Amino acid sequence: MRYVGNTVRDLQIAYIGGGSRGWAWGLMSDLALEEQMHGTIRLYDIDLEAAQHNEIIGNAVSAREEAIGKWNYVTVPSLKEALTGADFVIISILPGTFDEMDSDVHEPEKYGIYQSVGDTVGPGGLVRALRTIPMYVEFAEAIKEYCPNAWVINYTNPMTLCVRTLYEVYPEIKAFGCCHEVFGTQKLLGMMLEDLCDIKDVQRDEVDINVLGINHFTWLDKASYKGMDLMPLYKEFVDKYYETGFTGKSDSNWMNNSFESAQRVKFDLFKQYGLIAAAGDRHLAEFMPPWYLKNPDTVKGWMFGLTTVDYRKKELVERLERSARLVSGEEKLELKHSGEEGYLLMKSILGLGNRISNVNSPNRGQIPNLPLGVIVETNALFGRDKICPVVAGEIPGNVLSLVNRHVLNQENILKAAMTKDKELAFQAFMNDPLVTIDAKEGRKLFDTMLQRTKKYLPDWDI
Repeated sequence: MRYVGNTVRDLQIAYIGGGSRGWAWGLMSDLALEEQMHGTIRLYDIDLEAAQHNEIIGNAVSAREEAIGKWNYVTVPSLKEALTGADFVIISILPGTFDEMDSDVHEPEKYGIYQSVGDTVGPGGLVRALRTIPMYVEFAEAIKEYCPNAWVINYTNPMTLCVRTLYEVYPEIKAFGCCHEVFGTQKLLGMMLEDLCDIKDVQRDEVDINVLGINHFTWLDKASYKGMDLMPLYKEFVDKYYETGFTGKSDSNWMNNSFESAQRVKFDLFKQYGLIAAAGDRHLAEFMPPWYLKNPDTVKGWMFGLTTVDYRKKELVERLERSARLVSGEEKLELKHSGEEGYLLMKSILGLGNRISNVNSPNRGQIPNLPLGVIVETNALFGRDKICPVVAGEIPGNVLSLVNRHVLNQENILKAAMTKDKELAFQAFMNDPLVTIDAKEGRKLFDTMLQRTKKYLPDWDI
């Protein structure tokens, strides 16, 4: 890359999972609207045709007159070709297929265990991690060999264990994970200000927050808007909408979209623990005992949805159809900002303005009462060739016991995956708070789920 005035040209980005039919298109739009960065994006995907389609779509976007950021999208057939000489590496993959995810999410239902997402914790999230970790071992080894100084941005779930694996294999790696769940809570606080104080048009980044926890189980112990302490106001907001839920003014809500909620899980956790739970209800519910996920009727009562894998498969068909239209030119990609911050964080690392954002990175003491080295989510200051985590402070004891259980369990899953230790993996599986069945039933469920994903577990005794 080279600097020309206040722009960076010839930037080299390797995109692992470059056939993505969703997030990649958002990145294309973000980059097309950004005038200070230009360069090449090398698309690598095990589905070569999907990457080739995104090459066509991306170059068509870049060729448009209104695209002020100019990028050349190139499909490459190997990790080596993608990574060699890269300044940034973006990883956004689906670990396995929706067939494996179908087992992750729905096999436990035969034992009365329900999951609203199934990609981070719970039995599904842990088995997903077991098949994801070997993939990330390969990525880390390749990054170390071909672009050891590149910055690596992860978007794949389970976020914590993906980033943790990169550091386990290559401790000197410059990697971090981005997740937009906290953004949704900032937006909720903005809607709260309009609802209770008639303060309109609050922008998400005007809401200052202190973030502490782990991915999808993040908490806020401080929140303010232009000097106004929002914690007392949030208590009033929770009291007002605790029973009815809060959906705002959107036409899309938990009754017609299984990705939405009425915030009742978030409100209940605030009543119990006194902190703002800062992820979506679907994720938060999976970290707790099955208070919110006892059965589908319980889920409905808490006003959120179970995202079925059939729904995801149907959505994939629709995205494939859209991809075909974008490739043929029948449809043009709308140029608008995606709401993700990845491109802004790249700008900061390139020295084009500092930025504070929530990030998943190793604990260097920013949360003093969690183990050093584990992946935590806090704010961090992004600047030229650096990320400086913001000291978030200790997690209060009542919440610490909830968070630490998952931290230690995920560490055991990592160790089990790295050493191919089936028994340790089973112990972590049984230690998840959603797994309330006895050891005999648990063993049967675990063995079945492992069988369904065994092609991703080379050399395991399955």
